Amino acid sequence: MSDEKNSSVHSVDSQSEKQIAAEQPVAVSESQFDLLSYHEHNAGRLVIDPEEAKIEFGEAVAKKLKLSPDGTKVLWPQPTDDPEDPMNWSDSKKNFQLFIITLGAIVPDFDSGTGIADLFRLAAQFNTTTGEINDRTSNWSIFLLGWGGIFAVMLMRRYGRLPVLWWSQVFALGWIIGCTFAPTLRTFTAMRCLNSVFATCPQVTGLYVVTDMFPFHLQARKLNIWTMGFILSPFLSPFIFGFVVARIDWRWTYGIAAMYGVIVVFMITFFMEETMYDRKLPDPKPIPRPKSRVLNRVQTLLGFTGARMAKYRPNWMEVIFGCVNLVWRPHFLGIIVFEAMVFGFSIGINVTNVVFLGSPPPVGFGFSQFGIAGSYGTPIVAVLIGEVLGRYFNDWVMNFCIRRNNGVFVAEFRLWTCYIAMPLYLCGFLLLGGAIQNHLSIGALVMGWGIAEVAVMINTTAVYAYCNDCFPAHRGEISALINLARTLGGFSVAFFQVPWATKDGALETFGVEGAIVVALFILVVPALQIKGQYLRDRFSA
Repeated sequence: MSDEKNSSVHSVDSQSEKQIAAEQPVAVSESQFDLLSYHEHNAGRLVIDPEEAKIEFGEAVAKKLKLSPDGTKVLWPQPTDDPEDPMNWSDSKKNFQLFIITLGAIVPDFDSGTGIADLFRLAAQFNTTTGEINDRTSNWSIFLLGWGGIFAVMLMRRYGRLPVLWWSQVFALGWIIGCTFAPTLRTFTAMRCLNSVFATCPQVTGLYVVTDMFPFHLQARKLNIWTMGFILSPFLSPFIFGFVVARIDWRWTYGIAAMYGVIVVFMITFFMEETMYDRKLPDPKPIPRPKSRVLNRVQTLLGFTGARMAKYRPNWMEVIFGCVNLVWRPHFLGIIVFEAMVFGFSIGINVTNVVFLGSPPPVGFGFSQFGIAGSYGTPIVAVLIGEVLGRYFNDWVMNFCIRRNNGVFVAEFRLWTCYIAMPLYLCGFLLLGGAIQNHLSIGALVMGWGIAEVAVMINTTAVYAYCNDCFPAHRGEISALINLARTLGGFSVAFFQVPWATKDGALETFGVEGAIVVALFILVVPALQIKGQYLRDRFSA
């Protein structure tokens, strides 16, 4: 694909415009200007228009800036002159790498969601209840998805993206095979939990990969594709395997999930490239490479090259405390708490809807296994719709706001997308709750669930893009902490959602959850838009 051209029409309110206009251009002399790190030092405010760059940086610096192929946007980060710099790869190569990491991002929740399709069969197999299966396996596997990403990011900062990604998926494949043949519930639980810890790596690697390869003005669009992968994945397995388990043994569902894992490992092994490029080093490739391409590939994939490069990268103290150093920043903490609830309640829907759909009235709809499986097509279609809407709306907001702000982009512009997502989220939850409680038509349930998932897709991309713009030097920690927040927000929902809805009605349950999210939105998003510049200046990482 060629470099996308963006155009958009959107408006910002007068208060926000005054705040943004108050941001003064930073005078930078030619001797002081570092092309390779400016986007990090000036995080949250980037000059995008080449004409504005001449005003802010001066003609001498502006002439050195590399622009997009159509000449309308300054590229951040600035590519080097090295053809091996991922920023200089062809569009087809970049998009193929994005395709692979998106396939990988599907694995963790796809594996975890397999247990949703098997819920009733697992309860029968291990002589227990569906609640016990959810509590011991589904909920804890979701919980561990978040923590595995924290450790993956630590290793990636030292050893590179590719070897950590490869090893994690190899181990995850082994554990999902263990689920397939587990003889007891205890063994099955252990295998599911271990699978979650290792499989989660692509869900935190994608932000690195996107920002390693694509310039600022394309990052939100590409992030939208990657986030689609892990938002879509927990619905894919209940949808596909619901039909499978209705006909054959539940172990085949985990066997098929393992086959998908083999495909992902194969793609990473033979086609995934190392996107980490140490552009701040005088020589980004200080370690001599083997002349043999095969040997070089093996050493890079297994981590030998990364181990030799580790001495040029952040030390262990820095990477271990990287998340701690970031999580307390007010503008980051506020937005991830908000996202934790947005995403967390949607995870709860995914885990518990199978109970509502499969249980006999008056608790549920009494659907057959085929009916339950078919209903999970709803969020799949919704996420795809959300991907399309989010892609164009994010570009729309970005381009119009840049034009209104004299060619300068400010991170808080990303949050306008949340204003579209939140009304949809609340409407979706209320409709879904009403459909379950009052046993409305399947059309009402489908519409409610679908609208809610469209909102989750749109909002999640905006949150990732905003955090990425505010902390461009901490992308791994951003990804790991958002991943942890969404799983912490979601794993506990299944413990209380069904009992609560059974006692007081699903409308109250989903209505309260939607109200919590909207309340957090009102408290967090406008405050960040008004005080964003102050917070970025005062609490930059």
